[in-house]
Amino acid sequence: MHEELLELARKVGAEAAALLMDRPPAFEIEEKTTAIDIVTQMDKKAETFIVQSILAKRPDDGMIGEEGAAIESTSGITWVIDPLDGTVNYFYGLPGWNVSIAAKDRDGSVVGVVSAPTINSTWWATRGGGAFFNGSKIKVNEPVEFDRAFIGTGFQYDVSHRIRQIENVGRMLPLIRDIRRNGAAAVDICSVAMGSLDAYFEDGLKEWDWAAASLVATEAGARFGLYGAAPYMTTLAAGPSLFGELEAFLNLHA
Repeated sequence: MHEELLELARKVGAEAAALLMDRPPAFEIEEKTTAIDIVTQMDKKAETFIVQSILAKRPDDGMIGEEGAAIESTSGITWVIDPLDGTVNYFYGLPGWNVSIAAKDRDGSVVGVVSAPTINSTWWATRGGGAFFNGSKIKVNEPVEFDRAFIGTGFQYDVSHRIRQIENVGRMLPLIRDIRRNGAAAVDICSVAMGSLDAYFEDGLKEWDWAAASLVATEAGARFGLYGAAPYMTTLAAGPSLFGELEAFLNLHA
């Protein structure tokens, strides 16, 4: 069953990514949670395409989508969709935005696919089946010493909450190798999975941001954790040795 779900997720993810590559000359922009959290007509177009494509093959499955898709499952499988992760990158013409598609059962994600066409990258994983990047098996960097860690992060759309995030970055930056902020959470988490980053943390992500990528990361040997409550929940992904150090550094159990 996992292979069937994976094949469908990879196909639909690639087709949605191709749809998004046809970037419009002008954008219709709406504000979401704050004035700087935006959605475009392309986010909505991609979500509609993904939902309709999956339901055409699996009409009894459920749907959870960033742009409003909400269908109860009668099959035991629910799809968790971010049709355009990294909308701000997409809007400005920067690379790294992606299509993130996961299928989950009552125990969590069973399939995850992240398609990022501007960087010619697709990651996927199945529960118990390992993690892959463009067809090659991947694994997390392990072990990594804290003072050599190369870490990704991102910032909350609620600007008042960014103060805590800036404080964490300010404390961390003198102690580690460096920090990157790429602008698309799913790609960052997948980068941990393949060793292009040693760790990643961010506040304020939603399930559709991490549902696919977290499976890729854990199947590649990373640890993945969620802390606190929405809308300020902290997400952390890293290899096992570094994970514990970052958990303590960020006071995630405080």
